[in-house]
Amino acid sequence: MPEGTPIRPLEEIRVDIDAIDAKLVELLSRRVELAQEVGRVKGRDGRPFFTPERERQIFERLERENPGPMQSRQLQAIFREIISAARAAEKPLVAAYWGPAGTYTHMAAIQTFGSSTEFMPKDGIADVFQAVEHGNVDYGVVPLENSVAGVVPETLDMFPQTNVKICAEIYIPIHHHLASIASSLDEVQRVYAFGQPATQCKRWLRGHLPNAEIIETAPTARAAQRALEDPNGAAICNRLAAEVVGIPILVEHINDNPANRTRFIVLGYNEPSKTGRDKTSVMFNLRNRPGELVKALACFENHGVNLTMIESRPAQRATFEYLFYCDCGGHRTDPQLTAALDELRESALETVILGSYPFRDPLDA
Repeated sequence: MPEGTPIRPLEEIRVDIDAIDAKLVELLSRRVELAQEVGRVKGRDGRPFFTPERERQIFERLERENPGPMQSRQLQAIFREIISAARAAEKPLVAAYWGPAGTYTHMAAIQTFGSSTEFMPKDGIADVFQAVEHGNVDYGVVPLENSVAGVVPETLDMFPQTNVKICAEIYIPIHHHLASIASSLDEVQRVYAFGQPATQCKRWLRGHLPNAEIIETAPTARAAQRALEDPNGAAICNRLAAEVVGIPILVEHINDNPANRTRFIVLGYNEPSKTGRDKTSVMFNLRNRPGELVKALACFENHGVNLTMIESRPAQRATFEYLFYCDCGGHRTDPQLTAALDELRESALETVILGSYPFRDPLDA
């Protein structure tokens, strides 16, 4: 508001707000009607109802058109819920996540699908994969890697056992807090924590609770529940878990790295269309001969394809043999990536594309 602009009476301002709200309701109702029309087309043509590539287009357009003063992230949060409500009008979706309620995976699921989705907590990562594969849910959300602790092996190990695909990714900032019913750190004798959060707070724990027993408890929401039942216990958890369980936060922000983030993936059977900023995940295994891995990686270099992650995991069907997982820049339909994968198939025993999906910048989390 320009300096010197007269301040209007509060009642007059509220009249304008009410008029805008009425117009918003009218426009949102029309948007939902259009979403229902889209849903009928998708149902007729067998198209997926969750389209991360389309959502990216919407968010990028909103960012370009945003005149302020609302920040782009605030606008995106509002439209995430609008899209979620509109999608529910097309077809109510069910998404499984590694529960219980309050985990970081639950947070990732909400940020991906919005609160108008039905969320189904599962006891383990394998249960999420199986729920998607058996058609009990439409999508699943699981953690894949953390910027501090590295990959989540339980997630990688499930891909050879199922045929589900990756159709989206999302990064969540990790803010660990110490929750407890104890009145001070002096009373805390036990800390309940999942392996990765404990690792990510190792320096803080060593400095502030050097004598406390660390009890591995997965996931974070269950750790919060155990701390609630232990007068001398505490949990490393996020704010959502503390709120869901009803345990107060004793110390905020105890993670050693403030830039800590976790990458989550959405499991399903979508094949998102090319956006121009995409990522492709690939799984392959090789003959046990010298130079095979070098030859495989050269396939990507030969065609100018950037690898952003590579991991190996033991192949469960053979002793001391390994499966390799990599993330590549580009969409599976890009000529360079297509050529690289064709060359890889000539030397690899098996090559499986786990999915092509819109790339998300970790710094946007």
